[in-house]
Amino acid sequence: MPGRRPERSLARAVATVREDLGVIVARDPSVRRRREALLHPALPALWTYRLAHALHLRGHRLAARLVGNLGRLASGGVEIHPGATLGRRVFVDHGAGVVIGEMAVVGDDVTIYHQVTLGAVGWWRDNGRAPGARRHPVVGDRVVLGAGATVLGPVMIGDDALIGAGALVVEDVPAGARVTAPPGLVTVRRPVPTTGPDRTLEESVEYAADH
Repeated sequence: MPGRRPERSLARAVATVREDLGVIVARDPSVRRRREALLHPALPALWTYRLAHALHLRGHRLAARLVGNLGRLASGGVEIHPGATLGRRVFVDHGAGVVIGEMAVVGDDVTIYHQVTLGAVGWWRDNGRAPGARRHPVVGDRVVLGAGATVLGPVMIGDDALIGAGALVVEDVPAGARVTAPPGLVTVRRPVPTTGPDRTLEESVEYAADH
């Protein structure tokens, strides 16, 4: 019946909100209750994205961009292009500096940490692609994208893959694979002797430069 359509839409919206809150509680140990999850930066990012995406699909590109910009401000820096496609239960942790490009596709149950980029290689490469060709990554289900991970170009990230913090991905990643960046190198230096009656400041600086 026509009268039931708004009720069904409202029911779906309520179910989606509950699902969003449940995901935050499940994946962020610092959030213990759903009411606390209401203040998580992932929510304004996802909620404004959904509205912007709907506007984008209907051809209202300017309005979609405006809503997307508001979402970026409200979330603390999560920039999701209205044309991107996000699945269910996507979790954006911390919400600082995340960029998801126009043609990116993100599957269900994906976890995205801060400073993640799902972007294009660059205009100098994209201008040479065929019209409508994909420029951004496709991320499968249950993928984890660690802090600072960068995925560029029309690559495929398989289901259950883990992209470690600081990793750069420019080629396809098989399902279940791990991509890790080299860890920082720890160098132990000998302590620099302090200046004293037998060592001038200039000599201490020269010692530090040589060691």
